[in-house]
Amino acid sequence: MSETPENETPAEEVQTSEAEMDTEAEAGAEEPGLDEQLVKTKDQLLRALAEAENTRKRAARDVKDAREYAIAGFARDMLDVADNFARALASVDDEARANAEPALATLLEGVELTEKRLLSSLERHGVKKVDPAAGEPLDPNRHQAAAQVPAEQPKGTIAHVMQPGYVIGDRTLRAAMVVVSAGPAEGTAPKPAGDGDAKPGDGVDVSA
Repeated sequence: MSETPENETPAEEVQTSEAEMDTEAEAGAEEPGLDEQLVKTKDQLLRALAEAENTRKRAARDVKDAREYAIAGFARDMLDVADNFARALASVDDEARANAEPALATLLEGVELTEKRLLSSLERHGVKKVDPAAGEPLDPNRHQAAAQVPAEQPKGTIAHVMQPGYVIGDRTLRAAMVVVSAGPAEGTAPKPAGDGDAKPGDGVDVSA
C-alpha cells in the first residue's frame, strides 16, 4: 500500500482549497467597497434631511393658513351685515340727510360709525374690502362681471360696482360684483379711469 509523502498535499484538499479561494474572491467582488457605502449613506442622509425640511415647511404653511383663514366662515357670514349697513345708508340721499331731524341725524351717524367699526374689525383680522373704481381693469380673481353695458369708460373696464367684494389674506372671500363697460356709444369719447366714478344707485341699466 502506497503512502502519500509528508510534503505533498492530497489532491482532494488542493481542490477544496482552490474552491474556497474562488468562493471568497467572488464574495469579495460582490461586497461594495467602502467608498461606495459612504456615497450611498450620504445620499440617504441628504434625502432624509430634505424630507425633514419639506415636512417642516408644510407644517409651518399649515399653521400659517390656519391662523389666517380660520375665521373665513365667520367673516363670510358677517358680509351680509356689512351689506345691510351699506344699503341702509345708501337709502338716505344727501337732501334727506341735510333736512333730517336731530333724531334721524343721530341714528344715521350711529349706523355709519357701526359700519366703520365692523369694517375695521374685519380688516384687523385680515379681511379687506374690495371696492374698485369705475374705469379700473377687470380682475377675474377679484371681480365678477354681472353684465356688460355701453358706458363712458373704456371697453373691458369696470363701469359700475353693484356690490363690493372682500378678500382674506391672499384669497378672495367674495368677488366684487361689477358691470363691465362695452365701450362708449358712437360719437362719445372714452372717459378717463377714475374721472367721475359711477356710484351705486346711479341708475345704470344692468339688464343687458
